[in-house]
Amino acid sequence: MNNIITDIKALQEETLLNLKSSKANNTIRAYKSDFNDFGLFCVKNGFKSLPTEPKVVSLYLTHLSTKDAKMSTLKRRLVSIGVIHRMKGHYLDTKHPSIIENIMGIKRRKGSIQKGKKPILISHLKEIINAIDQQKKEEIKKLRDRSIILIGFSGGFRRNEIVSLDYDDLDFVDEGLKINLKRSKTDQFGEGSIKGLPYFENSQYCPVISIQKWIKISKISSGPLFRRFKKGLILSEKRLTDQTVALLIKEYLQIAGIDSKNYSGHSLRSGFATTAAESGAEERSIMAMTGHKSSEMVRRYIKEANLFKNNALRKIKI
Repeated sequence: MNNIITDIKALQEETLLNLKSSKANNTIRAYKSDFNDFGLFCVKNGFKSLPTEPKVVSLYLTHLSTKDAKMSTLKRRLVSIGVIHRMKGHYLDTKHPSIIENIMGIKRRKGSIQKGKKPILISHLKEIINAIDQQKKEEIKKLRDRSIILIGFSGGFRRNEIVSLDYDDLDFVDEGLKINLKRSKTDQFGEGSIKGLPYFENSQYCPVISIQKWIKISKISSGPLFRRFKKGLILSEKRLTDQTVALLIKEYLQIAGIDSKNYSGHSLRSGFATTAAESGAEERSIMAMTGHKSSEMVRRYIKEANLFKNNALRKIKI
């Protein structure tokens, strides 16, 4: 009997590990962070957070809506609360009428159109690179920063994908650079993908040439591609954080004389998609580069890119 109990406990532990492994570590951290906010709400109002009830979740969503939280935030928090309940062995009906109808009411009252961060388009990208090149800084610092920004834009990378790159992920070929992306947000099982960056006609803004120069000056031959500096601009072995990418973008936008308020780390990725759409690239070719699994977001970029190009007002002569 004791052996059976021991076996069941071992199976339960193994099952818990499988549940945790079904999501990427960053995703799990995001779920926990969201649930912590829900937990604070429950503590302040005398509710039980785990297990909880649909009516409590509904009140929490209403609370968020009064704080001007985006609809996307409300939906993500709901998913997080449900996932944490499942991981802890509790059932929560996240599709309960009190939750769903409340969300629909919030959506109707406040609207669901979200104002996203601005994309960094070609004109601003050039201004940023020019600003970096004109800085009176060590060449090694300038080459690292410009390579991060150029590769982020040209490959439609997420910022965590940029900092996750290793030297061994790069393969320089006659046509340009092949980049092996080991894992991404939409590739939870680590199947990987390959992105191809061709050489640009204008070498100043070419990501391939910039990375070649970065590798040469940094003498990196293994490990993380983009690293932190120690005092005195001595290159360390430590990988950059994705937050650093966002801070670099804002820093150089400001230096270039561009208000950085409405830009973020995502602006490089959305800038690529929007620019590609403006240039007539097909939806599937944009998705192949960005790694989007759903066409919904890419179509939004295309729609924005064509806002003035196919504008009916152009047909009216005044």
